[in-house]
Amino acid sequence: MNNYETLYVLKPTLTDEETAANIEKIEAILVKNGAEILATDKMGMRRLAYPVEKNERGVYTIVYYKAEGTLINELERNLKFNEEVIKYLTVKYTKQKEVAQFEKLVAAANVVKEEPKTEEVATETPAEEAPVAETPAPEATTEA
Repeated sequence: MNNYETLYVLKPTLTDEETAANIEKIEAILVKNGAEILATDKMGMRRLAYPVEKNERGVYTIVYYKAEGTLINELERNLKFNEEVIKYLTVKYTKQKEVAQFEKLVAAANVVKEEPKTEEVATETPAEEAPVAETPAPEATTEA
């Protein structure tokens, strides 16, 4: 099995639900054809280098996976027919240095996926631990 990375850009006019459905659909094609998905990096809305189909922005997603070479034709055929996908690119990692870089990218994508959970815990913990110092209120004085 070879290491692959597929980057695809979805139309910016899609809702969050439609974007998630398209990502799941593409991952389902990979799994159905025997790929092992290692990570998915949802990069979000970004500006395109040049307008594509009158779109200046797009929703970027990268899928890292291991699969046989015959899967790529099927995946790209499905990406081509999907009207929501405006661009796609598949990269194969074969050399030892490339594979090492691939593994770093997969690890980084997995860290990004887990990052929001640690942020939530980090924001809650200091509030609970920090003691609130009570300062006496200044006494009111009245002058007659």
